[in-house]
Formats: sequence, structure tokens, C-alpha cells
Amino acid sequence: MNSYTNDELEQMIGDLESDLAERKESFRGGAPESVREAVCAFANDLPNHRRPGVVCIGVNDKGIPTGLEVTDELLRSLADIKTDGNITPPPTLTVGKQHLLGNDVAVITVWPADSPPVRYKGRIYIRIGPRRGLASAQDERILNEKRRFQDRPFDVHPISHAQLQDLDLRRFQQEYLPSLLAPDVLAANERTDEERLAAAKMIASNTYPTPTVLGLLVLGKDTRAFLPGGYIQFLRVAGQELGDPIIDEQTITGTVSDQIRQIDEKLTAHNRTRVDIASAAVEQRHAEYPLAALQQLTRNALLHRNYEGTNAPVRVYWFSDRIEIMNPGGPYGEVTAENFGQPGITDYRNPNLAEAMRALGFVQRFGVGIALARRLLRENGNPAPEFQPTAGHLLALVRKSV
Repeated sequence: MNSYTNDELEQMIGDLESDLAERKESFRGGAPESVREAVCAFANDLPNHRRPGVVCIGVNDKGIPTGLEVTDELLRSLADIKTDGNITPPPTLTVGKQHLLGNDVAVITVWPADSPPVRYKGRIYIRIGPRRGLASAQDERILNEKRRFQDRPFDVHPISHAQLQDLDLRRFQQEYLPSLLAPDVLAANERTDEERLAAAKMIASNTYPTPTVLGLLVLGKDTRAFLPGGYIQFLRVAGQELGDPIIDEQTITGTVSDQIRQIDEKLTAHNRTRVDIASAAVEQRHAEYPLAALQQLTRNALLHRNYEGTNAPVRVYWFSDRIEIMNPGGPYGEVTAENFGQPGITDYRNPNLAEAMRALGFVQRFGVGIALARRLLRENGNPAPEFQPTAGHLLALVRKSV
């Protein structure tokens, strides 16, 4: 991905009719909202430029820099646009300070999404000449058709032997749509069920209503019939080795929502709480593991696992001294074995599944699961989690509190 040169940026911000540039004098007032709308619109790339759009902070409507001070705090706030969970799937963007026309300017460069439509707070924004607006039903159809199978992430590839009746449409209408779309968008009646499914990426398109990997993960009546590895293997062992006696085991199947709810129940049931009545005037309760940390790590495993070319499940093995969470999917994209877990380093093998899990309330903010798990474990008195990434797997090891 190549960013624009300074000469190209200067030309773009001076072209007031350009539909590839947005200008903002500052990042105060209503600007954070409108900048996010612009990022969403550039990611959708309705005109099909196949080129990045830019949002320039510190430039007025006439294309003249204002002399805004571009601080590290401002750049961090702009970078948060990618991960704060409001734009889904997470856009591909970079943020930097550029010296343009004699002044510093903060520049957000946004690349077209591989799998539009992209939404901001449940609404699809597009560029209409030099301004932005909400997508119509026809615009949505165009964005759906823009997705080319060979360019898309695997989570929105169609499964050729699946059919529309393999999806739970009642669940789609009653559970998923209200969580995904803004109420005014949901109230629009001109869209057919096939068009809604296509816009949500549950089927390939309204003219080719074949369920996608995402559709089967979120709405599938029998997910494993099409994605054999799409389940969790839970095992509770009375000891520190796999050969020790087994206390509990379960193959956890169903949609991603079903799996998350069932694994949460298992984690809650097996998580013992110690009661201390001697060291303080009031009894203190202390869990062996902070439940929220385990939830972050198991949901991360479901989100980042590889659903292509493997029938291996996510494994959650609970031993007497530790919990091992094995994810069949090693580091992906910008994430490597060397930088894994570092703050700000994140990428998505399944960006559309991330969007779905965010809509369903299982992900609140992108890219913070490991950091949150570390903090919760530290506060509970557990050792720091250990991560062992390989090319094909990721092992997260959590040890019991001391």
C-alpha cells in the first residue's frame, strides 16, 4: 500500500471538488463525528476509484492550512478511529503528520475496503462528489456487487454447497439485524430479506444467495456441517497433564453466539472462589481466575482463528494449575511472532466476523483484548499470561492465582 506524496496531497487538498479528500480545521466540536463518517465513506469507495481517500485535519474548507498544532495526543485520537469499534469492519488506515503548504497537517489515509459495505454506527456512508451522505438501497446493492470473491477475506467467501435454508432467518431478523443497524435504517422497508442478508455479508449477493462463511458462523442451523472445525473442545483435567483423570469434557457447537455463551457457562462453573475470613474484618472472595480475562482470551481465539484449510477446533484445556487456550491460527498480517501482543499492533484474519461479534456485544473495542486480560489477571494476583505463537497455532497459557 503506497501513501500519497506531499505534492499529491497538496494538490488534493487544494481541489475543492475532489471526492478523495475531506478537510477539517480541527478535531473539536462535531469534527470527530464527521471525520469518522468520512473514513467510513472512503472505505466504501462507491465511485470505485480503488485509491485511498484522505482526511486532512488542520485545513479549512478553502484548502488553506490553518496552522493547527499537530500533537501526539491528536495523532493518537485519530488512530483510535480504527479500533474504537464504531466503524465496522475495522478500516485500513494510517495516520501521520505531514508538512503541507508550509504548515503541519494531520493526515488520515483510508484504503478501500476488501468487503464493503462498511458501517459507522450502523449506517453506510458514501462519497457523493465532494460531500458525503448515506447510502441508498441501490448504493448498497452496488457495494455488495463490488465484492470480488478472490479479493475478499475468507470469512465472506460463499460456501458453494450451502443453501439459503441453512441459515436461521428468524434469528437474523430478531437478533442480528437490530444489533447491527441503526433503528432508522432497520425501519426502511424497501429491502428484501436477500438484500438485507447480502448487506450484512451473510450471503454472497442478493442475486447469488449462497451463504458465506460469516453467515454460517453467525446464523447457521448446523455450522459444523459446512465448517467442521467451527467448534470449541473443552476439557477439565484433575491434574497437570493430559493423561490425568478427566473431570469434565464437552464439544461446544452452534453459532459463534452459542459457543460464546456455552464456554462462558463452563468457565463460570469451574472457576472456584476462595473465601478469606481471617486476614480482614470483612470476608474477602478471590477467584482463581478473573472471568472477564478468560472471556477476552476465548473470544479472541474464536475471532482470530483460521477457518480455512483446517478442521481443528479451538481448544480450552483446564488443568489444576493453569488453563491453555489453543487457537488454530497463528499471527496474521501486520502481527508477527516477534511483535505479538504489543500495544497498537493488530490485524484481522476475519474482519467481518469482528464486525459481527461487535454488533452482538461480544467485542466492545478492537485490539484491546490481550491488554485487558493482562490487567485483569494482574489485579487478581495471577501471573501474566504467556503466549506461544507459531505459524499455524497460538497458545495462550493462563496460570492460577497464587
